[in-house]
Amino acid sequence: MKLIDSVILSAGVALVIMGIYEVMVSGLLHAYIFLMPAIVLFLWFVYRKRRSA
Repeated sequence: MKLIDSVILSAGVALVIMGIYEVMVSGLLHAYIFLMPAIVLFLWFVYRKRRSA
């Protein structure tokens, strides 16, 4: 795994964790700003993995 792939995956996981916390504290609408970028990062990660394989 390349460094950029590790960074993308780590950032996605961090955003998911922050999003889960926001869901528990404030609700789903406030967690949107964390969960949507996390989904984009995960899709970008999968795209990069499939393109390199």
